[in-house]
Parts: sequence; C-alpha cells; structure tokens
Amino acid sequence: MPIIQKIQKVPLREIWKKEDKDFTKWLEENIDYLADVLGFEFSVISSEEAVGPFKVDLYGEDISGEKVIVENQLERTDHTHLGQVITYLVNLGAKTAIWIASDPNEEHAKAIDWLNEVTPDDISFYLVKLEAIKIGDDSSSAPLFTVIKRPTREKKQLGAEKKEYAERHVLREKFWGQFLEDINSKYPFCSNINPSTDNWIAVALGMSGVSANLVISKKYARVEIYINRGDKEENKKIFDYFYAIKDEIESGFGDNLIWERMEDNVTSRIKYQLDGVDVSDEADWPKMNKFLIDVVVRMMKSFKEPVRKLRSKI
Repeated sequence: MPIIQKIQKVPLREIWKKEDKDFTKWLEENIDYLADVLGFEFSVISSEEAVGPFKVDLYGEDISGEKVIVENQLERTDHTHLGQVITYLVNLGAKTAIWIASDPNEEHAKAIDWLNEVTPDDISFYLVKLEAIKIGDDSSSAPLFTVIKRPTREKKQLGAEKKEYAERHVLREKFWGQFLEDINSKYPFCSNINPSTDNWIAVALGMSGVSANLVISKKYARVEIYINRGDKEENKKIFDYFYAIKDEIESGFGDNLIWERMEDNVTSRIKYQLDGVDVSDEADWPKMNKFLIDVVVRMMKSFKEPVRKLRSKI
C-alpha cells in the first residue's frame, strides 16, 4: 500500500528570506510554475524594470508579444502594491498585470474584480495567492500558486453593461435638463421638477396615483396617463371611468389615444406616442421636446375635468 502523508505549510520566509533578491529571482528563473497555473505562457524580459522612480518586480511578454507585469508580496496585500500594479501596467503599456501575495484580502480581491470589469477587453488583472508546502518530513518544499481573481468574459460583459447603464443615466439627465428648461419657458407646471436619470418624469394631475408621465427611449417618446394607486381593482375602475368618457376625452385632446387596461398588470395607462426617435441622438431632441410639450399640454387639458370629477367621487 502506498505511503500517504500530510501536506504541511511552510513559512515563505524560510524559503525566500527577501522578496526582491530571493523570491523575485527564483520566480524569474521558474516562471513556468506560475504560467501553468494561470493557463497562458509568458516569458520574463527583465526584473526590477524601472518605471520612473519605481521598479516593477518582473516585466515580460506573452506569446502574442503583449507586455506582462508581475508584482510580488510575501505578505498581506496592501494599497501601496495595488497602486503599483496599476502604475506599472499603465506606464509600461502592458496588457496583463499579475499580483502575487501570500494573503490577498477581500477588499483588494474586489478591487481586482472591479478593474477587470471596467477596463477594456484586452486588459487583464490576476490576483494570485502564494503558499509553500512540503509533504510529510521531506525537507524539500514546493510553491503553491492559487488564482484568486482573473478576468472572465462575464466580468467584461458586466463591466460593459455597467458602463452603458452609467452613460444612459448621464444622457437622460442631460435630456431632461434641456427639456425642462424648454417647457418651463412656456408653461409653469414643471417648475418644481428636477432633471432625472430615469427614462421618465411625472407631472401631477391633482390626484394621487394618477399622473401624466413623459417617457423617453431609443425608439420613441411618449406621454401617458399613468394609473397606479397601489390597488389593481381600484386602478381598473379608474381606467374604466376614463374609458366610459373616451369620446369626450379624445375630443378635448384632438386625436385618438391608445387605451391600455393591461389586464395582467396592477397598473393601467392611456398613451400617445411618437415612434422613430432616439434619445441617444441629440439631433432628435428638438423634435422630441416639441412632441412631449405639445402632447402633455393637451393631455392635461383633456383630463383636467375628468380627474376633478373623479376626485370628488373617491
């Protein structure tokens, strides 16, 4: 029967007393140990490569010729080394940064995840845990590299989605800012509304849960009477009340409206929509402004009296 022995942890400083002179030198000569764990090949060009007043531990390139930097720590990760990793990657024009430490903490692991999300697809950050082990009483030791964080397609996709989401927020706020300035120069009922990062703003109609919503998207601009008093049955009754005087409302509005009771939803709405406009195209903004202002004014006029009568019944 084969002999089975326990794996024992070996303090790193027993093998490599000094990080730069011992561990970095060893890793330079045995880079394949690390490459095997990372799953890609790269070679070392130099150690202690100068980056202004700083020096990166290892500087190399992968099989496609892209630059790789390696920063080592024989202790717990810290903010200084995180900053150095980013500094070296940027200033040396590297595409891959590998941060090796004996004790990666959770906060720095999250930071590496974030960097992999927000940087371009061709930039990669790795966080690798370094341990040393030996088997039983054998006097020889071996390094144990464990990849804690690495880039993934999912992280890059998530980063792209977050970036797009943030850009949409900025765009919407900018649109509503110029829209509100435009409408407030003509009509007073939006004077207490601030620019929003949402794709809609609501104009009060004098009754809680019934508002005129202005909605923007990459496909349309829309004004709708939105009914949401928190109770599905009540919402449908209010919709039915409006629908019973549909001809009167549409006559006051000056056109046919789209009536959506939305049987499966809690809410209901009555809308008028302009298709073929895109809020991400600023050239469409004047057309969208004109439509939204015209329609919301007509909506408020045609629903003013029905809402007043409804309010007296509830």
